[in-house]
Amino acid sequence: MNNLAKKISLVFAAGVLGGLLNSLAVWIFGELGITMALGVKIAPKLSAAWLYPRLVWGGIWGMLFLLPMMQSRIWSRGFIYSLGPTLVQLFVVFPMKAKKGAMGLELGMLTPLFVVVFNAIWGWTAAIWLRWTGK
Repeated sequence: MNNLAKKISLVFAAGVLGGLLNSLAVWIFGELGITMALGVKIAPKLSAAWLYPRLVWGGIWGMLFLLPMMQSRIWSRGFIYSLGPTLVQLFVVFPMKAKKGAMGLELGMLTPLFVVVFNAIWGWTAAIWLRWTGK
């Protein structure tokens, strides 16, 4: 049981770290005007209220890394696991919670691409952290 607790702690921490880097990437792209220049209205303000849920959800999504697949393929594993939060963002959060249409297209036509890239940052960060910690 102790080993399971360690694994859960590690994957949650990896997901939180991924959530932090994902959030900083989203914020930096917004601050620099990159998203807006490409016609996407995603430019959040960096605040605890915006960041905190993203870190918690990043940790929760990190539980995907408990699945024993593609252990040696760090980049593929991180990207494939990032498709979970990507699909939820595009088909649940944007249309139902944020009222921004399917795939967030009301925010701009390239919104789905940005979501894929930003969530890949989450997945790759988590996968790299787990590799670095030896898990």
